[in-house]
Amino acid sequence: MNISHSSQPSLKSLGIPKRQAVKDLVQITPLIADNSLPLLIQATVEGVNLVAWVANNQKLIKKHLIKHGGILFRNFQVKDIAEFEQFIQEVAGELLEYRDRSSPRSAIQGKIYTSTDHPANQQILLHSENSYAANWPLKIFFYCVKPAQQGGETPIADTRKIYQRISPQIREKFAEKQVMYVRNFGDGFGLPWQTVFQTTNREDVEEFCHQNSIEFEWKAENKLRTYAQRPAIAKHPITGETVWFNHAVFFHISSLEISIREELLAEFSEADLPHNTYYGDGSPIEPEVLDEIRAVYQQETVIFPWLSGDILMLDNMLTAHGRQPFIGDRKVVVGMAEAYSKVLSAE
Repeated sequence: MNISHSSQPSLKSLGIPKRQAVKDLVQITPLIADNSLPLLIQATVEGVNLVAWVANNQKLIKKHLIKHGGILFRNFQVKDIAEFEQFIQEVAGELLEYRDRSSPRSAIQGKIYTSTDHPANQQILLHSENSYAANWPLKIFFYCVKPAQQGGETPIADTRKIYQRISPQIREKFAEKQVMYVRNFGDGFGLPWQTVFQTTNREDVEEFCHQNSIEFEWKAENKLRTYAQRPAIAKHPITGETVWFNHAVFFHISSLEISIREELLAEFSEADLPHNTYYGDGSPIEPEVLDEIRAVYQQETVIFPWLSGDILMLDNMLTAHGRQPFIGDRKVVVGMAEAYSKVLSAE
């Protein structure tokens, strides 16, 4: 459908030098037939400035994001990463620093990071950004500077539908017991605690843990173990919808590739693994439960190829994301905004 604009911005402000009806500049359609995720907002003429366009369509964007969970902006004029950062500031305010880290990321400029520095041949499972933490971004943005020669998609999935597909007995058990995240730092696998907490000062780490309900213990040789019990299920702060919001499968040892898993289990005791998850009372999560949740993620996965200049805007609580393996150079950057920390367990 073509849209109209009550504010009627000028063509000049949108970066359009020639005569063109404002209402015809952008088209809104599903990217994939019979699937509402993601919604495609696409410039229909060359040179439409995205930052200027979103400034005049804030209510429209918010309405569609809450309904669909993700919006793909395509064919707009986005010159560089600085303009991507301006776009985020326009639609979501100031960007967030990436703390309590789990993914290796490199800062590019300001608070824009590489989407991940994981090796190209590794798949990154679907997850909700920082759902293992005491606070997280409500919005996460991806900008495709250069798509991979092959693969490298950013798969997404609706966490409302994931919750609905999971068996009621599994949902109830996680609602009651929650999830326990156990992490070990300093053994040469995964991120060091200095990177995760963005400090070299142990007292700063301890203060962060106290403030974020993380139990911790320092081991020999400056090594650290943390325990964090978090809800597995949440209610969206705006819609009130129940969502599946956790890293229970993502961080579980069984989710690693077999060769990596075997190497870690040969090197470490279960208590010393870089990452692992349990029910909140410390009891093991049953293999069949993990398998069902993985199958549900797979059933709800949506994959589409990146095009250069694409921007994907996700409601982090409504939509999970991941990354497919790839071949060739790939540059996708990420920014996050709107910190949130209140989780309401589903009844």
